[in-house]
Amino acid sequence: MDQNKLNRINELARKSKSTGLTPQEKEEQKKLRAEYIAVIRMNLRSQLDNISIQEEDGSITNLGEKYGLKKGN
Repeated sequence: MDQNKLNRINELARKSKSTGLTPQEKEEQKKLRAEYIAVIRMNLRSQLDNISIQEEDGSITNLGEKYGLKKGN
């Protein structure tokens, strides 16, 4: 997500607290927030898929391969 969109999200949040938003601005805010949350989830999923743990027997298990590829995640 680019900086302009983040700035717009913050601008709409400040305006909603001070003077309120028009219906068009509320819809824009809703779409921008949904896009932001999707980007955050994608980044978190990517980080979690790259975690490896060392088992007690010394083997290394990649959690992304073990759990991240299941349907519904």
